Amino acid sequence: MKKEIKYIFVVGGVISGVGKGITVSSIGLILKNRGLNVTAIKIDPYINVDAGTMNPTEHGEVFVLSDGDETDQDMGNYERFLDLNLTRINYMTTGRVYKTVIEKERNLEYKGKCVQVVPDIPFEVIDRIKKAGRNANADVVVIEIGGTVGEYENILFLEAARMMKIENPKDVIFVMVSYLPTPSKVGEMKTKPTQHAVRALNASGIQPDFLLARGETNLDEKRKEKLSVFCSMSADRVISAPDVDSIYDIPLNFEKERLSDKLCDILGVVCKKPNIASWNAWKKFARQAHNGKDTVKIAMIGKYFETGDFILSDSYLSVIEAIKYSSYAQNRKPIISWLNSSDFEKNPAKLKELKKYDGIIIPGGFGSRGVEGKLNVVKFARENKIPYFGLCYGMQMMVIEYARNVLKLKDANTREVNPSSKNIVIDVMESQKEHLKNNSYGGSMRLGEYKAILRKDTVAYDAYYGKKPARNATHSVAGGEIIERHRHRYEVNPSFVGDLEAKGLVFSGRSPGGDLMEIAELPKNKHPFFLGTQFHPEFLAHPLLPHPLFTAFIKACMGKKKK
Repeated sequence: MKKEIKYIFVVGGVISGVGKGITVSSIGLILKNRGLNVTAIKIDPYINVDAGTMNPTEHGEVFVLSDGDETDQDMGNYERFLDLNLTRINYMTTGRVYKTVIEKERNLEYKGKCVQVVPDIPFEVIDRIKKAGRNANADVVVIEIGGTVGEYENILFLEAARMMKIENPKDVIFVMVSYLPTPSKVGEMKTKPTQHAVRALNASGIQPDFLLARGETNLDEKRKEKLSVFCSMSADRVISAPDVDSIYDIPLNFEKERLSDKLCDILGVVCKKPNIASWNAWKKFARQAHNGKDTVKIAMIGKYFETGDFILSDSYLSVIEAIKYSSYAQNRKPIISWLNSSDFEKNPAKLKELKKYDGIIIPGGFGSRGVEGKLNVVKFARENKIPYFGLCYGMQMMVIEYARNVLKLKDANTREVNPSSKNIVIDVMESQKEHLKNNSYGGSMRLGEYKAILRKDTVAYDAYYGKKPARNATHSVAGGEIIERHRHRYEVNPSFVGDLEAKGLVFSGRSPGGDLMEIAELPKNKHPFFLGTQFHPEFLAHPLLPHPLFTAFIKACMGKKKK
């Protein structure tokens, strides 16, 4: 008997960034806690085939899936909340859908018929949604349609959702996440913008089944009743979604209004009683987000912070969350400061300010801007015994700094920044040379999961295999092997590895063949924590399963704080 899969579409109203991704993640979590098998899909309305070629300040972090797909940061939220390992079938863009349809037409897969925007584009969207559900053997698929209702860009995705509703009306429901402003000079929460957003959705042939009312405060009964009347739904399906200090409180707030019961009821599925042990574990984690008995101060050194007059921390979202998970597990509250690497290039005297931090992180990045500032920071952290964690580009900076100041190769550099340097200690990977020669940038880096072998009696080995061996649901840790996610074109030049190790730098993680350096570090008797990874450990940090390397870093930061 064919399994009936249920579909929940989540759309946004009034403003962008209203919280659709966290809503999808939270709905998935509360349904999973009721015994349902849930998967999630993100639909982005831009023409880009994937998120990999976009500047982080333009769109936020690029999240890499296990199969190497470069996706929107919301995919990271889905994986973290649901403890899932998603693949490229769970992510689509306008560009990706059109590209597939055009390729099918060129291959005569439409058997010579006239291929049209409607219905063929919506049909392709529907095929992808259903395939994702089947691949996951899902009971429920939660789909986020990017953008805001009323925009031209997401009309075709709404059309696909409408067509699915017509085909199987009992299996498809719609949740609108909309914003209710409280103008300071008015002093009253206003429902009219949301009423107009619902009307715009109605114009696409869709009536929302639930309305999640975002706002500064809880939604009162009077406004629930008003929205019920003007948005054509019962008042108990208008769910209050007030601003919270931690996104991890949101599933708890939803369950205060019995949202999982209501969703199960309208979908016609039999839900088990809530998993008390699992739910209590989430509650404990959510409390830890508020109740750290002490702080740990982390300096994040990067260049993807500024967007106009604002700071865009979304550029490093997974890193931030990974820091939180490991800090909360140690009963600490992280205080993260965003420091522009260019400042330490223009004014090296500012380096002394780093002494007030318990630890320093240089995350991933590309290009030459701010590089000398980063290298100054690495040198300062190494010489002043400040815990340092380098992620991808941050590891490459660490190796360059060591080559310059310990090996005395003053012109040591990466080919990406200075290809004419005599000492290219970070070089382009052999497999990447043809891509760069042909200007083939999209989806062509070393992407996704790769194995590494750890060297015993190192900081990295102890982090993964200490007294309590690390357990992580999304990467295997067995027999000295780890599996981590990558996103890079450059690597440590093998020609310099021997000299670097002779001077004390330890490559504690290597590819199975031994040719790629995956982790670099200094021994604990030389530095409390000076470690970099060519991979991105932040992609595998989950709320209830902090990443072992981030936890080791936070513990080192706590040690500095005590001193």
